[in-house]
Amino acid sequence: MSDLADIKNLDDIKLLVDSFYAKVREDNLIGPVFNEKIGPNWPAHLERMYRFWQTILLEEHTYSGSPFPPHKHLPVEKEHFNRWMEIFTETIDALFQGKLAEEAKLRAKNMAEMFFYKIEYFRNGGRNFFEN
Repeated sequence: MSDLADIKNLDDIKLLVDSFYAKVREDNLIGPVFNEKIGPNWPAHLERMYRFWQTILLEEHTYSGSPFPPHKHLPVEKEHFNRWMEIFTETIDALFQGKLAEEAKLRAKNMAEMFFYKIEYFRNGGRNFFEN
């Protein structure tokens, strides 16, 4: 039995986000994509991610806007999303256990799938890749 606690406050969100993105930045597959896009703006990106997850998980409405547009033209494929999800899940499982930890993994999975399908949609000139 693990003695990990659940996500319960902003400090936990910051620990999650900082730990996750430290791994992302060093990853051979997705690190270059993130580092190229974000460049020297990591502090601002991390602050935005704190607010995003604080809004999603703690229902403290500190994030506004649409998370998809900055991702619309990224050079990513399905394996990038799979790796992102793998790192996210590993990070959660190493740090937390409980209802909100599971909710975070579910929300991340749903978001990754949606982003992948939207990116493919725009790459195909606005056509759904399920269409002929």
